[in-house]
Amino acid sequence: MTMYVPDSQHSQTKVLPTMYDLPSEDPEEPGLADEFHEFQPELLRLTCRPANHPPEQIFIATGFNLYYDSNHLNWYKRPDWFVVLGVPRFYQGDELHLGYVMWQENVSPMVAVKQVSLGTEDEDLGITEETPNKPLTKWRVYEQILQIPYYFFFSRYNNQLRIFRLMGNRYCEQLLTEPHFWIPELELGIGLWEGCYQGCLRLWLRRYNAIGDWVLTPEEFERQRAELESQRANRLADRLRAMGINQDEL
Repeated sequence: MTMYVPDSQHSQTKVLPTMYDLPSEDPEEPGLADEFHEFQPELLRLTCRPANHPPEQIFIATGFNLYYDSNHLNWYKRPDWFVVLGVPRFYQGDELHLGYVMWQENVSPMVAVKQVSLGTEDEDLGITEETPNKPLTKWRVYEQILQIPYYFFFSRYNNQLRIFRLMGNRYCEQLLTEPHFWIPELELGIGLWEGCYQGCLRLWLRRYNAIGDWVLTPEEFERQRAELESQRANRLADRLRAMGINQDEL
């Protein structure tokens, strides 16, 4: 494997190995989460503010263990992002959740999002065969055990968005004429947004509201508010100058 070593004698940059090329501390895990796997769920979390549910009754998790079988306590799935409605944000008052245990919470997620990882697509889509006495595939757990109504599947490698909706007891892929999808239970949609987040310009999954506007992150909201205040102050200064009043002398 070729590693990059800075060398002033060579102008050509060698290709760095990715997290999927290098071994993990866990022999069953191909690698640790890369930056995109952190930033994309973060953007979804910051823009998930359903107006029809109080914030304290919305639980949002990123990269969180979701335990689904009380007979196998070490069996879990880990969606990249999921949201549950009607479950307190905190556990037993003001304690943070350390995991999501279905037989305690008794409420399934409304939406689960999976970001494509190299080599896991077949398992994520339920194509791989299951082994007796082994954990079930993500697909079967989401579809038949947890019955999560919406399963979003996004590949950053080809910017493909696939959406599966639970119809009866089976997932049906939704045909998209545009790269966005409305979720009435949240009164929010998820779509592909081209923009700069965390300094990276690319396509991102992002929330939009009922009038089609992208939901602002708290940082964007504060920046927008500051710009509006600045514009208001400039208009006031212009009116005062037009009246012959020097604002600096007030």
